[in-house]
Amino acid sequence: MDSDLRNKRVMVTGGAGFLGTYVVNSLKEQGVSDVLVPLEQEYNLTKMEDIEAAFDAMEPDVVIHLAAKVGGIGANRENPGSFFYDNLMMGVQLMEAARQNGVEKFVSLGTICCYPKFAPIPFREETLWDGYPEETNAPYGLAKKMLLVQGQAYLQEYGFKSIFLMPVNLYGPGDNFDPASSHVIPALLRKFLEAKAAGASKVVVWGSGNPTREFIYVEDAARAIIMATQKYNGSEPVNVGTGDEISILKLAELIAELTGFTGELIWDATKPDGQPRRQLEVSRASQYFGFEAQTGFREGLKRTVEWYQGQMATEQASTHEQGA
Repeated sequence: MDSDLRNKRVMVTGGAGFLGTYVVNSLKEQGVSDVLVPLEQEYNLTKMEDIEAAFDAMEPDVVIHLAAKVGGIGANRENPGSFFYDNLMMGVQLMEAARQNGVEKFVSLGTICCYPKFAPIPFREETLWDGYPEETNAPYGLAKKMLLVQGQAYLQEYGFKSIFLMPVNLYGPGDNFDPASSHVIPALLRKFLEAKAAGASKVVVWGSGNPTREFIYVEDAARAIIMATQKYNGSEPVNVGTGDEISILKLAELIAELTGFTGELIWDATKPDGQPRRQLEVSRASQYFGFEAQTGFREGLKRTVEWYQGQMATEQASTHEQGA
């Protein structure tokens, strides 16, 4: 049964971030007037006293928990402790505070990193506990996975309603393009555009190019989260993706084409590949709350490239004005 969110107070943690901005805007477009975002500058969501203050101030009926400490392979390798602690403490304490404050529904955003390193392709939710996650992102993946355990335990003991969604890698306009922490699409996109601008003849890319990944356009992911919030009340985890995989080699070639970089790609096999393959079985999302991705991968990448080119042009114009 659909839940009408228009008369609900909806808290979106991470609502000022990449995915959160799309979720917040989509909620407002659907007529939800009370969309509440606890900003990082005001509330440290790893601290229970700040979480309690946010609940006291906002009094939410529904919580969509998107806030996370995230990054690509490099960031995961450099920050395993903080990625584990911050994500675990945010999620566990937020759900407990939601329970204590009578929240009607808690939406947990998990991650594809929850899956075992060698899970059968495509990843099916039933195989989630069949092995240990890929080592470079295991601390992050396991911290997020505990929200599934907590939600199921809270349903059993308290009758508390929560759902657990596992999206694949997101991409789109507004993504994180910081080379120290970005995921593969923005990292490659920035590398190619900067190499093109500098007239470079080659670009070095991490790994062998052999692993596969699946990506979902951020607008589609936001739509899936809102549909699940409205329509899904089960305790089983649900994949959110497209069901399509692409090798990192093919991805790099496609991004090079879309950015107009015509130089050579040099693969640095000394850098880690991460999980060998990632592809989701996505029928559960379609069955449980009617979600199917709509944005084609090439079209989504094209929009992302155009957006980032606009950002670069704006930054260059600003730098030129300051230097004038």
